[in-house]
Amino acid sequence: MVGMQLKYLKSVLSTQDGAAKVVALAWSPNNAKLAVVTTDRVVLLFDDTGEKKDKFSTKPADSKAGKKSYQVKTLAFSPDSTKIAVGQSDNILFVYKIGEDWGDKKTICNKFIQQSAVTCSIWPAESHSIVYGLADGKVRLANTKTNKSQTIYGTDSCVISLCLNTSGKGVLSGHADGSVVRYFFEDDGSGGGQGQIIKHSVPPYCLTWAASIVVAGCDRRIYMYGNDGKVQQQFDYSKDDTEKEFTVSASSPSGQTVVVGSFDRLRVFNWSPRRATWEESKAKNITNLYTITALSWKKDGSRLVAGTLCGGVELFDCCLRRSVYKNKFEMTYVGPSQVIVKNLISGARVVLKSHYGYEIDKVRILGKDRYLVGHTTDTLLLGDLNTNKLSEVPWQGTGGNEKFFFENENVCMIFNAGELSLVEYGENEILGMVRTEFMNPHLISVRINERKQKNVDDNKKLAYLIDLKTISIVDLVMGFTLATVNHDSKIDWLEMNETCHKLLYRDKKLRLNLYDIGSQNRATILNYCTYVQWVPLSDVVVAQNRNNLCVWYNIDAHERVTMFPMKGDIIDLERSNGKTDVMVSEGVTTVAYTLDEGLIEFATALDDGDYARAVAYLETLEMSTESEAMWKQLSSVALSARELLIAERCFTALGDVSKARYLRSVNKLSDKLKEDVGGDGTDHSLVKAKLAILEKDFKLAETLYIEQGLVDEAIDMYQELHKWEDGIAVAEMKNHSETDNLRRSYYQWLIDTNQEEKAAEVKEQEGNYIAAVNMFMKSGLPAKAAHVAITHPEISSQSDIMDRIASALLNDGLYEKAGELYEKTRQNQRALEAYRKGRAYRRAVELTRISFPSEVTKLEEEWGDYLVSQKQLDAAINHYIEAGCAVKAIEAAIHSRQWNKVVQIVDLQDESIAKKYFKQIAIHFASKKDYKMAEDYYVRGEYYREAIDMYSNANLWKQSHELARKYMKGKEASNFYISQAEELKTQGKFKEAEKLYITIHEEDLAISMYKEQHQYDDMVRLVETYHPDLLHETHIHLAKELIGNNQFRQAEHHFLEASDWKSAVNMYRSKDMWEDAYRVAKQYGSQNAYKQVAYLWAKSMGGDSAVKLLSKFGLLEAAIDFATESSAFNFAFDLAKTAMTSKLPDIYLKRAMHLEDEGKFAEAETEFIKANKAKEAVLMYVHNQDWDSAQRVAEQHDPDSVSDVLIGQARVAFERKEFQRAETFLLRAQRPELAIKYYKEAGMWNDALRVAKEYIPSKLQALQDEYDRDVLSNSDRGITTIVNQAKEWEMSGEYSRAIDCYLKIKADQDVDTKSLEKCWQRAVEISIKFVPDRTIDVASIVCRRLAEIESYLQAADIYTNVDMFKEAIEMYIKCSAWDKAKQVAADMAPKYKPYVDKMYSEYLKKQGKAIEMLNVDVIAGLDMLAQRGEWEKCIENAQQQGAEVLSKYVARFAASLIKEGNTERAMELFVKYGAPANKANFNIYRRICSDLFSRNDLLDAACYHTWADLRNMLHTLINNMLKVANEDNPVVKEFQVLLLIAHYYSMRAACLSQKSLATIVAKVSISLLRHSDIIPADKAFYEAGMHAKAVGWSSLAFVFLNRYLDLTEAIEEGSADALDASEFEGTDIPVEVPLPEQQHLPEGKREEIKEWVLSVSLDQRVEQELTTDSRGVYEATLLDPNTEELYLPCVITGYPVLQNKIDFKKPGKAANKDDWNKFVTSAKLPYNTECQNVRQFLKDWCGAPQNSSYSFD
Repeated sequence: MVGMQLKYLKSVLSTQDGAAKVVALAWSPNNAKLAVVTTDRVVLLFDDTGEKKDKFSTKPADSKAGKKSYQVKTLAFSPDSTKIAVGQSDNILFVYKIGEDWGDKKTICNKFIQQSAVTCSIWPAESHSIVYGLADGKVRLANTKTNKSQTIYGTDSCVISLCLNTSGKGVLSGHADGSVVRYFFEDDGSGGGQGQIIKHSVPPYCLTWAASIVVAGCDRRIYMYGNDGKVQQQFDYSKDDTEKEFTVSASSPSGQTVVVGSFDRLRVFNWSPRRATWEESKAKNITNLYTITALSWKKDGSRLVAGTLCGGVELFDCCLRRSVYKNKFEMTYVGPSQVIVKNLISGARVVLKSHYGYEIDKVRILGKDRYLVGHTTDTLLLGDLNTNKLSEVPWQGTGGNEKFFFENENVCMIFNAGELSLVEYGENEILGMVRTEFMNPHLISVRINERKQKNVDDNKKLAYLIDLKTISIVDLVMGFTLATVNHDSKIDWLEMNETCHKLLYRDKKLRLNLYDIGSQNRATILNYCTYVQWVPLSDVVVAQNRNNLCVWYNIDAHERVTMFPMKGDIIDLERSNGKTDVMVSEGVTTVAYTLDEGLIEFATALDDGDYARAVAYLETLEMSTESEAMWKQLSSVALSARELLIAERCFTALGDVSKARYLRSVNKLSDKLKEDVGGDGTDHSLVKAKLAILEKDFKLAETLYIEQGLVDEAIDMYQELHKWEDGIAVAEMKNHSETDNLRRSYYQWLIDTNQEEKAAEVKEQEGNYIAAVNMFMKSGLPAKAAHVAITHPEISSQSDIMDRIASALLNDGLYEKAGELYEKTRQNQRALEAYRKGRAYRRAVELTRISFPSEVTKLEEEWGDYLVSQKQLDAAINHYIEAGCAVKAIEAAIHSRQWNKVVQIVDLQDESIAKKYFKQIAIHFASKKDYKMAEDYYVRGEYYREAIDMYSNANLWKQSHELARKYMKGKEASNFYISQAEELKTQGKFKEAEKLYITIHEEDLAISMYKEQHQYDDMVRLVETYHPDLLHETHIHLAKELIGNNQFRQAEHHFLEASDWKSAVNMYRSKDMWEDAYRVAKQYGSQNAYKQVAYLWAKSMGGDSAVKLLSKFGLLEAAIDFATESSAFNFAFDLAKTAMTSKLPDIYLKRAMHLEDEGKFAEAETEFIKANKAKEAVLMYVHNQDWDSAQRVAEQHDPDSVSDVLIGQARVAFERKEFQRAETFLLRAQRPELAIKYYKEAGMWNDALRVAKEYIPSKLQALQDEYDRDVLSNSDRGITTIVNQAKEWEMSGEYSRAIDCYLKIKADQDVDTKSLEKCWQRAVEISIKFVPDRTIDVASIVCRRLAEIESYLQAADIYTNVDMFKEAIEMYIKCSAWDKAKQVAADMAPKYKPYVDKMYSEYLKKQGKAIEMLNVDVIAGLDMLAQRGEWEKCIENAQQQGAEVLSKYVARFAASLIKEGNTERAMELFVKYGAPANKANFNIYRRICSDLFSRNDLLDAACYHTWADLRNMLHTLINNMLKVANEDNPVVKEFQVLLLIAHYYSMRAACLSQKSLATIVAKVSISLLRHSDIIPADKAFYEAGMHAKAVGWSSLAFVFLNRYLDLTEAIEEGSADALDASEFEGTDIPVEVPLPEQQHLPEGKREEIKEWVLSVSLDQRVEQELTTDSRGVYEATLLDPNTEELYLPCVITGYPVLQNKIDFKKPGKAANKDDWNKFVTSAKLPYNTECQNVRQFLKDWCGAPQNSSYSFD
C-alpha cells in the first residue's frame, strides 16, 4: 500500500525570533476557513490556500482583569462553519459568531462560565453541543441552543487532550495521570464499553481515535490500542537520540492516517486494512521547525497545517496519490477510502468518501463529465457533480462488467448480467433491482418525486420490459409490482408521466398506446407515431403522425386530440419562461410550433389541486369538445376532493341541470350544517349520504343515514328510487313500525304496474304459496308455478291444482316440466309419456331405472335413434352401447367419423361381427397416414396385398418389405425389391433406389451404385453408416484415385476427412503447389506445421524471394530461428544478412555452441567473439579446464572474467586438496570470503578464522559464534556443557543467565525427550522462584517447545501454574484430556467454558462420533449423520425432533439425491413425509419438476405412478401454501401451473393404457405446448406431433413436428434467433422459450421425423396449418385473441371449455362433456386402476361435477 505523502506547500505564518507558541489550529467543516491563535490571544482567519483574510481579538472573562490575564487554550468550529468556540484559561468558553463571509461582524453569541480552566474542546458534527475538558478533570457538554452546560463525567486528573472517533458518536479524553476515558453519545455499533479503557505510562498529550486508538507522549513511544484497551502495536523511538518527546497528533478524516508531531519532525502512520496493521511512512523532517505545538487536518483530508513553538504555521499537501482524468479533473487520493475530485476548469471540488472505510480502487467520471463512479471491494460509489449528491451502496465484485446509464438526472441505472439496479443520488441503499435483458434507456422509465401531489410524500416508480412484449410497473417504495402490461407486438419505447399515473408505450408497428396504471385500462391513441414525448411539468402529450403534430391537452380524454399539419420531423420539445415550443426540422430550417400554454396550465392546476385556478381558466374558453372534456374531468376530480361548489359550477357549464340542482341543494345543506354544527359541512354524514346517492353508492348512503339514526330517510331514499326491497330490508333490520304497511304498499305497487311475476315471488317469499301459484298462472308462467308446487308438499298434495298446472305445461309444450310434475305426484306412467313426448330421455331413463327397469335398454336404443335422426351421431354411440346394440353403435361411430370409438367398440366384438369392419378401419387409418394401425387391421382382415400396396405407395419400403417377407414366399420379396431398385437406378432416382437397397439390407449394392456414378459423397456416407471400419481406407483410396485424375482439391478433401493432412501437404509439395500446401498446413496442421512448410517453400526459392515470402507471412524471424536450430547456418546467414542483421549475433552464438558441442573449441572461440560473447568462450575453456586459453581470452576480450578463471582454478585446487594454491587463487581474485567458505566446508575452522582475521576482520566474531554453535551441535559433550554451565549460573545467583542456558537446549539437538522436559521445566521453576518478571515469557517459550515435542500434558500443567488458563485449556484439548480441560474451565476460567464445549463438539464431529454428538448437540449430530450420508438414521432421529427439523433434513436429503441424479427418490421423500410450504424448499420442488419434465424415458403407461406421485406432491404443497397465503400469491400461481402440468402428464400416462383414449392422449400432449417455456420445448413439440400423428391429425402433426425440427436446428446452432414463430401468433403457445442444452432424440430418430415431415409437405391433401374451432382460432388456445376472452382449460384434455361444459364444485375447474364422458366410460369398461386413480384425484382437486350424468362415485 502506498503511504500518505506530505508535501510542503507554504508558510502560513512566519516563525518569530522568540517563543510565540501557536496554541490552537482549526479547519472549518466546509473546508473554506482556517483559524489560528497564538499566545497574543488574537484569532487569525485564513482561506483554504493559506491567505490571511480576517482576524478578531478574544476577550477575558472579566473585563477588569486585563487582556493579558488569560491564555487561549483551544479552538473549535461549529458544524455550519459560522461560529468558533474559544476555550480560555480564565475559566470560560466563548462562542463567537463570525458569519459566512470575510469581514462579517464578530460577536459573542454564547458564553459558558466554568469552575476551572478550559484545557481542550471539540465540536462534533451535526450537533449544537460542544465537548470540552477542564483542568479539574471534568468533561462537560455545552449546548449552544439552550446556553446551558452539564458534566457528562468527571475524573481526578486534568484533561489534557480530547478527540472524536471517525463517526463522531464517541469521544476520548486523555488525563494527566495517563488514563484515557471513553464516552459514547450514541451507539456506533463498535461494541465498546464506556469508562476508563487505557492506563498509559505517561500523560497522553497525543491522542487520536482512528482505526485504532493512537497514544503518545514524553516517553518517545507510540502505542496503538484496540477497542478493548489492549495494545495492538508499538513504535519505540526511545533509543533514537534524534527523537524528542511527542507533543501533538492529528488523524485524517477517514481515520486511516495519523500524524504525530515532535521536535523538527512529523511522523506518518498509515492503517493497512488488508493486513490490519499500522505501517510507518517516511517521516517528514524539517530543520529549524522546532517543537510542533498544534496540528489540524482539513476536513476533506487534502491539507495538514502545523503550528510551532516559535509561532510558525506550515501548510502541507496530503495525498496517497494524485492523477489527472481526461485533462479535466484532478483526482487526489487523500486516504484509502477518500478521494477529492476537482474540476480543473471551474475549480469546483467534491469529496468522495467510503462511509464503510473501504479502499477506493478507481474513480471514473462519466455521463458528459457530470457523474462520478467509484469502486471499492464491497461497495459502489456514485455522485452527481452538479448537485453534490453522493451515494454508496453495497456492490460485490462483478469484474467491472457493469454498464452505467445517466439519462435520468435523479437516478443512476446500472446493468449487470441481466439485472438492472437503480441508485438514487444522495441515498446509500439500492432503490430497486429487477431482472431484464433490455438495456436501452428508452425501454426503461424511472420517475422519482418529479412532481408534488396531494397526500403523496414519496412517489418512486419504475416501468421496464420483462420481455419485448411485456412491461412491468413497479412501486420502488413499497417494493411490489403495480401492473404487468402484455402487448401483441414488440415494444420499442416507453415512458411514464411525472405523477406515474399514466404510461405511454410504442411498438415496432409504430402504434402509440396509453395505459392507465390505476385502472389498468389501455388504449391505442395513435396508429402511426414517429415521435412522442410528455411535456415537462404536465400531463400533456406531444406526438408526430406522419405530417401531423398531435397534442393531447387532456390525456384522460385520449380520443380528443388536437392536430396541426407540419412539413418536417419533430426534433425536440422546449419549455421555459411560461412557453412550450415543439421544434420541427423543416429541411435546412428549424420551426417552432407553440402549444397552448393555457391548456397545459389547466392540466397542471388539476395535478396541483388548485381547482379554482382550473375553473378560472375554463371560464375563458368557449364550449367545445376539448373544453367539455376538461369540464367533465374537473367535475370528477372536484367531487372526489369534496369541492362541491366547483363541482356544481362544472355541471352547470356542462348543462347537466339535474346534477347541478342536486349539488346546489347539497351545498345549501352543507352551509346550514356548517352554521348549526360548525366545522366543514362537507364532512357531515348527511352531506356524505347525499353525495353517495349522487355517486349511486346507495349502500354507503344507507349506512350513513342509519349511523345518524335517520331510518325514515333511508327508507324514503329507497322508495324514491323504487328500491322497495332494500327499503323493506332496512325497516326489518330496525324493527320499524311501518314494515307491514311497506310490504302491502310494495305488493300493491307491483299489481298496479302489472308486475304479476314479481308479485307472485313476493307472495312466495311471504309463504302464501297458493296465491303465488295463482299469480304465476295468471301471468302465464306455469313453469314457475310448477316449481312452487313441486317444492312445497302442501300444494303438491292438491291434485286439482297439480292437474291444472300440468295441463298448462302440456299446452305450452313444456313436456319435461310436466313429466317432473307427474313424477312428483307419482304418476310415473304419465310422467314417462311426457318425458318421451318432450324427448327428455335423460329424465326418462332415470325414471325407468327406478320404476320400469326392463324398459331401460329399449329406451336407450330409442334415445340413440332419436339422436341419429337429429344428426347427433357421436352422442348416440354411448346410448347404443348402453342398449347393447353394438352394430348400431359401430355404424353411428363410422358415420360420425369417430374412428377411435369404432376401434374401441369393434375390438370388444366377436370376430364374426368385427371382421367386416376391419378394411374400413384400415382404409381410414391409411388416409390419416397412421400406417401402423392400418397395417394391423389389414392383417387382421387378411388383406395382405392391400397392406403391402399401402406402404409401397407411401414410399415406406422398409415396412413394405417386412410385410412382403412375412406374407410372401421364399425370396420373392427380395427379388421384387431388387428389380424395383434397378429400375429406379436406370431412371436416375438414386435416392429411392438406395432406400430399397437399404430396406433389404443390400447396402453394398447401394455403395457400388454410387461408385459407378462417381457420386463419392453418397458413397462415403453409406460407408460411414454401414462400414465405419473401412471409412479411412475409403477416403485414402478415393484421394489417390483423384490424384491420378488431377483432381487435387477433391483429393485434399478426402485426405482431410481421413485426418491425413500431411499426405495432402506432401501431394501439393510434390506438385510444386506450395500455396495450397501452406494453406492446408496452416488450417489443419499443428502449430508449427505451416511454419515448416513456409520454411521449405522459402528454402526452395532462396535469395531475396525467400526473404520476401517469409516477410509476407511474418515468419522471417521464426525461419531464421528454425534454420539456426536445425544447424542450417548458411541459410540463416543468408536470410539475416539480407533483411535482419540484428539476428546475426544470435546465429554466431548458436553456431559457436554447435562447434563447442563438436569439440571444435578454436572455431567456437572465433564465433563466440563474433557474437560479442567472449565470456561464453572463457566459460567454455574453464569447463574444459584449459586455463591458459581461458586466461588469454579473458584478458583480451573480457577483463571482468579474469576473476572467474581464478575462482574456477581455486575450486579445482580445493577439490584436489591443494588448499594453499587454492587460497592464493582466491586472494588474487579478491574473494577471501570464498576461501573462508571452502575452509568451513572442509572443516578447517582454524584456517577459516585465520583468513577472516587477516582479510575480513568484521566477520571474525560472527564466524567465531558459528564455530561455537557447530561445536555444540555436533557432540553430547556440548549439551552437557550447557547444563553444567546453567547449574553454575544458578549457584552464583545469575538466575536469568541460567534460564537462558537451559533454553539454549532445543528439540532439534540429539537429546532424549525426558532430558528436554527436565531442563525446560527447570527453567520455568527458576523463573517462578527468582525471576517472576520473566515467568510468563519463559513459560510461553517452554510450553511452545513442549507442544512441538507433543508433551501437551506437561505444557498444560505449566500454563495452569502460571494462570495462563486459555493456553492450558488448548494444551489439554490437544492431548484430548477433555475432563481436565472442562475442570480448568469450570473451576478457574468460567468464561472459557463455552469455548471448551464448542471444541468438544468439534472434536466429536472430527472423530465422527455422531451418536455421542446427538446427546450434546442434536442439530450438530444430525448434520454429522447427513454429511456421512447416513440419511436413514438422520431422518429417523429428525422425526423425533418435530416437523420443522424433519422438514429441514428431508429437504437436505432430497437435495443430495437430486445432486446424485436420483430425482425420483427425492420426490418419494416428499410424498412420504409431506411437502411443507417452506420457502427454502421451493427450489428443490422446482428442480424435481424440471428434472422429471426433461426426462425422455417417462413416456409410456408404465410411468403413471411417477407422474401421479409428482402430481400428489404438488397438490399437497399447494394445500399447505394456501394455509399461509392466498391464491394471488405469485409463488402459489407458479406451483399451480406446475401441478397442472404434472396432472396432464399423469392423465396422459393413465390414458395410454387404453387404446380408446388415444384422442385424449393427443389433446393432453397438445395442451402441454402452452407450457413449453417450462418443459423442454423440443420434447413438448415432439410428443404433441407424434400423438397427433397417432390419431391421424396430420395437419397438427405436421406443424408440431416441423416446429420440433426447427428447434433441433436451433439447439445445434446454440441460438434461437433464426426461429420463425409467425404460425403460432394468436395462440397461447409461448413464442420465446429457453433452448434445451441437449437434444431430446438421437440423430436417427430425428432423421425419421425429418423424412416424414418432408413427405407430408409434398402432400397437397394435408393442410399445413393449425386446426381452428368455432371461434375461428386455434382450437387448443385458451385465449381468444379476437375478444381477449380467456376460457377455462378442460381438466381431462387441457383444451378450452367452450359450450358443452361440465362445472365442478370448486370454482375455476371445468371439463368438456364429451371428453369427460369418454374418459369415465373407458375407466369403467374395462375397469382401469390408473384411470380410477385419476378420477379420485380429480374429486379431491376439483370437487364433484355439478351437471354431469357421471360422477366420481
